[in-house]
Amino acid sequence: MTDLDLLRRHLLGLGKVLLGYSGGVDSALLAVVAGQALGPDRFLAAIGRSPSYPEAQWHAAVDLAARFQVPLVELDTHELDDPRYLRNGTDRCYFCKSELWSRLGALAHRQGFDTVIDGTNADDLGEHRPGLRAGRETGIRSPLAELGWSKRAVRAASRELELPTWDAPAAPCLSSRVRYGLAITAARLRQVEQGEAFLRSLGVTGDLRVRHHGNRASVEVAPHEMPLLRSRWESIEPFFAELGFAGVELDPAGYRRGRLLALAPGGPA
Repeated sequence: MTDLDLLRRHLLGLGKVLLGYSGGVDSALLAVVAGQALGPDRFLAAIGRSPSYPEAQWHAAVDLAARFQVPLVELDTHELDDPRYLRNGTDRCYFCKSELWSRLGALAHRQGFDTVIDGTNADDLGEHRPGLRAGRETGIRSPLAELGWSKRAVRAASRELELPTWDAPAAPCLSSRVRYGLAITAARLRQVEQGEAFLRSLGVTGDLRVRHHGNRASVEVAPHEMPLLRSRWESIEPFFAELGFAGVELDPAGYRRGRLLALAPGGPA
């Protein structure tokens, strides 16, 4: 029995299933596999829409669902109404996920779903992810983590199924780009989203972060993509100025996961 067969069997044991679906690598795999294994009568993928969810990712998530006939619903989430979330402490993700799971839990209750699942994988369990606590508190199941699937295994299975997300870069919410302690606002999220969209339009294809430091921004990409941005810097600086930044710099250290956590008061070195 293959790993994908084991995943299908695991999902079949969860009853009627509702997935928190973002269109990222992990939830995309679950959406397609669960949709095929359970069918439209026993499975539904749900997208939570808010200013922290990038428009480009929403389009990709909807397109994938249509291509693979994944039953889909969208609902608004309101984490930006929560002052604890807006405060942007290192526990910000807890309040975001609490809001999401509250909305999906209510939907599951109304429509008779037995289980709500997410795309957490085994690698995620060793990282700083306050949102996992919100999931535990609300009984969210994580099939990939439960079966010990690493990110590498998720990508391999996605490639086997010919999902376009198999090699997609990680895509956390826009708020993850805002320096801890700097208040989350819809305007700052738009600055980040528009900045990253512009850099993508220049040809950046891999991991990319526009880090929001208040009146300044920093850009993180993989080392091999730095020459591209340096060659276009004369257009990048004025674009970021139009977004409202007093300055922008290309981080010479390149893209690093959790960079803002390391800069937070009391964060790891």
